[in-house]
Amino acid sequence: MKFSANQIELQKSLNYCQGVIEKRSTLPILSNILLDVSNSRLTITATDLDLIFIHKIDNIEIQEEGKTTTTSSIMYDIIRKLSSGQKINFSMNNSKLQLECDKSKFNLNVIDPSEFPITDGDFNENKFIIKSKILLKLLNKCKFSVSNDETRHYLSGIFFHQTQIDDKFFLTAAATDSHRMSISKVQLEGKINFEPIILPKKTIFQLCSLLEDYDSDVVVSNLKSKIKFELDDSILISKLIDGKFPNYIQVIPKNNQKKLEIDLKLFLNSVDRVASVSLDKKDGVKFNLIKDKLNLSVINANSGDGTETLNVNFDHELDISFNSKYLIDVASQIDGDKIEIFLNDMGSPALIKDPGDFDSIYVVMPMKG
Repeated sequence: MKFSANQIELQKSLNYCQGVIEKRSTLPILSNILLDVSNSRLTITATDLDLIFIHKIDNIEIQEEGKTTTTSSIMYDIIRKLSSGQKINFSMNNSKLQLECDKSKFNLNVIDPSEFPITDGDFNENKFIIKSKILLKLLNKCKFSVSNDETRHYLSGIFFHQTQIDDKFFLTAAATDSHRMSISKVQLEGKINFEPIILPKKTIFQLCSLLEDYDSDVVVSNLKSKIKFELDDSILISKLIDGKFPNYIQVIPKNNQKKLEIDLKLFLNSVDRVASVSLDKKDGVKFNLIKDKLNLSVINANSGDGTETLNVNFDHELDISFNSKYLIDVASQIDGDKIEIFLNDMGSPALIKDPGDFDSIYVVMPMKG
């Protein structure tokens, strides 16, 4: 195996690999990436057995084809410390992988590529195409509501499914940790062949980082227990969460008639400032609402208290408390200039809407006290 590649391309690819590979794997081969030089390109593969990331680099010079595996973190560390855009020469030398660049030379240990676990199943059953920015929007609007509770594994991902309203079809995403919930949908061109799935948290964050730098079509195909996302030069294959997502429609409040309308930036900054007095951000931010006035307050026994008053549109009187982080998470995803919060009473969940995006809604449970 002998080839040359560009430092920038390699660093980008290896950066994604770092997110896939488990830091404390018991199997040494899972700390390695597979490098396959053939068909005029370099293919880099990383896996933790649940998630497979494959990246193709076409812009390389090949003297001799071949494949090997080497430790991902070490190779990434070396390559990101080399001068940007440099040409790096690779070759096998006494059963080690040699990297040469300018005045630097490294010989890295390798493991036989035959030990590398690679399974790219047949995904031809169900396929649809979605624009990268639309898929990224769905992920971003929902990912902060994903649960960290290991005991309810079916909540530790985003539920994707196809929904229908009249003759329109939507790809709908929902996530909840039982304290808050996000639901967002995008209209599809027509009906797709797509089974409902729960996408794991790790996959969500890997996919988001891939889509941030990508602006084109994504081909999505899913089997019963796996899903595949194909970008121009990358593929992400993930196992799915086995479980039943709860009926989230039942949780959406139906009778929240008290509408609170606030300027988004003022609200976001105000909640953030008042919450500063709480060290662990666990204290509730209390809403004292009277006609067209919102008094925000946080009281912490150890550090003090903070209050702020905002001018709002509101026609009722109500006291209710929320986790400040949940409010900030939701407000940070709102596209419009205003935020609309629909309330009922102090013990009922709030329904939050985005006047700039009618396809996304949020539910936040109040805090007691």
